[in-house]
Amino acid sequence: MRTGLGLDALRAYRSDYAAPDDFDAFWASTLTEARKHDLDVRLTPVETPLRAIDVFDVTFAGYGGHPIHAWLRLPAGFENPRPTIVQFPGYGSSRGSELEQLHWAAAGYAHLQVDVRGQGGVTPDPVGSGPAYPGHLTRGIESRDTYVYRRIFTDAARAVDAVRALAQVDPARVAVLGNSQGGGIALAAAALVPDVAALHAQAPFLCDFRRASLVAGGRPYTELTGYLATHREQVRRTFATLSYFDGVGFASRAKAPAWFSVGLMDDVVPPSTVFGAYHAYCGPKELAVWDYSAHEAGGADDLRAVLEAFGPLLGPQ
Repeated sequence: MRTGLGLDALRAYRSDYAAPDDFDAFWASTLTEARKHDLDVRLTPVETPLRAIDVFDVTFAGYGGHPIHAWLRLPAGFENPRPTIVQFPGYGSSRGSELEQLHWAAAGYAHLQVDVRGQGGVTPDPVGSGPAYPGHLTRGIESRDTYVYRRIFTDAARAVDAVRALAQVDPARVAVLGNSQGGGIALAAAALVPDVAALHAQAPFLCDFRRASLVAGGRPYTELTGYLATHREQVRRTFATLSYFDGVGFASRAKAPAWFSVGLMDDVVPPSTVFGAYHAYCGPKELAVWDYSAHEAGGADDLRAVLEAFGPLLGPQ
């Protein structure tokens, strides 16, 4: 069943999110500190049964110089620097297997599939936190300096820096994308590295936090409401922290051509929060609306549309 507002109301909806005055200064200082660490990009060839795609195990230095893991997939036999897709995973997920997600390399792109620290993959988060609700969404939420997504979003910006340092990659043709949490991370990366070439945010999580906390009926947003039900005196402080990480704030600062998608029956990411980010987005943009889809949004139809859109823009050959 549909969740939240009808389509006409969604098209009219504008988030009441307001970025803090020092939003840009906070992120500029965070990235400046991170970039004091050498990227230390390392590629290790991976033996696979694939013949048309070469795979590398990648590490690079993210927030705090901590090692972040990724897979790099390249179409075999190409020598010229490639247009590149940097992909981020969903909530609690990981970079997966080296044998998954082969379509981008098959279409002629270099494809960096990035792990997320402290979630389901091989990249730990060595930074501790205070009390948190089970899950990741409230880890370190007592301060903007300790919140887990400060580290994750910084890792995402460093992933773009890292892939651009590779001889196999054309640094002017790097796009970022993801589904759910991955879409929210990609949206942040597009704002923090404003010269990326394109963005695809499929059912993006981590947008319009205040609205999401009021209308979302399931995880992960209920981790936030569970935390606030326990820490009743911390509502103002919590949303003050989240104001530095809201996808609506990043959307208003990103300028790359962008493709969003949303399922109107999504009970994980409320559709209104996607519309809130979409309407705030500063660059050229399109939104695919799927009336009878849930959190998968358009699924393979989204993929087909973005492959067709990215082709003329990024020019794989």
